[in-house]
Amino acid sequence: MGKHGAAHIVWDWNGTLFHDNAAMIGATNAAFAELGIEPITLERYRALYCVPIPKFYERLIGRLPTDAEWLVMDETFHRHYARHRAVCGLTDGVPELLAGWRSAGGSQSLLSMYGHEDLIPLVRGFGIEPHFLRVDGRTGPSGGSKAEHMVRHLGALGRVDPARTVVIGDAADDAVAALHVGARAVLYTGGSHSRASLEAVGVPVVDTLAEAVEEAERLVA
Repeated sequence: MGKHGAAHIVWDWNGTLFHDNAAMIGATNAAFAELGIEPITLERYRALYCVPIPKFYERLIGRLPTDAEWLVMDETFHRHYARHRAVCGLTDGVPELLAGWRSAGGSQSLLSMYGHEDLIPLVRGFGIEPHFLRVDGRTGPSGGSKAEHMVRHLGALGRVDPARTVVIGDAADDAVAALHVGARAVLYTGGSHSRASLEAVGVPVVDTLAEAVEEAERLVA
């Protein structure tokens, strides 16, 4: 790994470093219950998940939610997610992977669509913040795409070369964001998407984060 000292990883948080599938499905079903919609299974969630989130809801209920419905569902989701996340933890091996990449000379940062003010204390609570050059969560309303956030994130980092940057995440949107800035992407099957939906994106797909780091090394070799 040491030969990749100039390489940079941008990590996703939800469903990637943070194993929160149970919180995501619990909060989603709580939001559905507000509108009298039947709950869904994790398997169905992973098969249909996409961003922007209103489009995901359209796949599930057959139509886009109205503006009023979206506000109710979004508020309900975040309120219940905050409660469910308390029993969630880091994905297996994350502290060791972050420490290993850093000690070998690689740099890394974290970019999430989770609200910035909620993200920072959560990351700090796990004791992993020192591994990152920068940690950015979403600012502004939820429901958007990650691509423009990625532009601002890399711009703020400054010295990172997009051509030697690999985005590791669990969603197709992570790959779209990487392509938008000229970076590479590796997608991980342990989060929000099924393997089939990730493979359709056309970037490397792996089943563990250790494999994701290995693939990132190969991509920037």
